[in-house]
Amino acid sequence: MVSQGLDTGEAGAVWKPFLDRLSASAHDFDLPAPTIIGSIPARSWWDGDFLKARLPGVIVNDERPGAPPANFWWAANQIEVGAFWHGCQTAWLPDSLLEPEQADRLADALFAASRQWRVNLHFNKGLAGAPAEAVAAANDTATNPTVQRAFALAIIAALSARTYPGVAGHQPDLVQARQQADAVARAMDELRKVAPNPGSYVSESNFFEPDWQHSFWGDNYPRLLAVKAKYDPTGLFFVHHGVGSEDWSADGFVRLNAR
Repeated sequence: MVSQGLDTGEAGAVWKPFLDRLSASAHDFDLPAPTIIGSIPARSWWDGDFLKARLPGVIVNDERPGAPPANFWWAANQIEVGAFWHGCQTAWLPDSLLEPEQADRLADALFAASRQWRVNLHFNKGLAGAPAEAVAAANDTATNPTVQRAFALAIIAALSARTYPGVAGHQPDLVQARQQADAVARAMDELRKVAPNPGSYVSESNFFEPDWQHSFWGDNYPRLLAVKAKYDPTGLFFVHHGVGSEDWSADGFVRLNAR
């Protein structure tokens, strides 16, 4: 979770009741990693020297000979190097689920989903509660308008790291991949019981999303398709599940429809 405008003490105070409750029920809950609460200046968010000095272990430097010291990435993303994705689905969770009368439904859905696969909630990717000007700015983009009412983006994904076809000992395990893809789908199905038609973040989404037009862009899609038809009437530019790509075959070699 990322916050803005809170120092370490203020952020800690927000979480204290929750963490105290967990500590008081240690026999019921297990935290696999220590809780870390901290604040840094926003200008230092991508300052490698600052991060290495203040938050060691948070980043990984490029260790290739001659690599610039500014070449680094987040340690948490290290597992994605050479990743073979088994499945990935995302969903915006509406702030209506935070209402007191919905709390039990949300908790039950999250628990049921977690019985199938790990669920990550990215609170920094929802705009519920944001200033009116931030919501208005987002409304002037192509992003699915559901983000304006979302308190978090749920990401459910499975992968195998350092996987390379044809490299002995690192080939994809397709049996495992299909099993985990099914588990990801079952987990997301549990969340959709309380958040039907939630919309999905186009940059982190299901490659096989069946209703991608609505999922990625919502009510914006007809307008986007009209813009596409005006400025690219022959469909020269397209990508998988991009605006207008339904006019092409899955392999991208055959034009199915002309607008």
